[in-house]
Amino acid sequence: QVQLVESGGGLVQAGGSLRLSCAASGRTFSSYAIGWFRQAPGKEREFVASISGSGGNTYYLDSVKGRFTISRDNAKNTVYLQMNSLKVEDTAVYSCAVTSGYYSDTRPTNFAAWGQGTQVTVSS
Repeated sequence: QVQLVESGGGLVQAGGSLRLSCAASGRTFSSYAIGWFRQAPGKEREFVASISGSGGNTYYLDSVKGRFTISRDNAKNTVYLQMNSLKVEDTAVYSCAVTSGYYSDTRPTNFAAWGQGTQVTVSS
């Protein structure tokens, strides 16, 4: 069973950068695709980015393409989300989750083992 812990959130000004980490326990980490999601107050959970188990395939929400980069280091059981050119509308709690299904199936119901989330706040 995989357990996930996110870190790296914080307060940053618009235009700034943050790198989120999603650390996983479990010996079969590379078998799972990982997704990052976010949820702003009063809004539904939203897919942000995902990466296949090997790391060779990625998928992004249109509004973050060119600004966010998802990557993984299977030797460290960690997935990263590098966020550049942050906007106020990126403010949310960011969570990671695993799927044994297809990495580009972005429905939250396709994912499990959600972490507790990390707060990202972008100020104007």
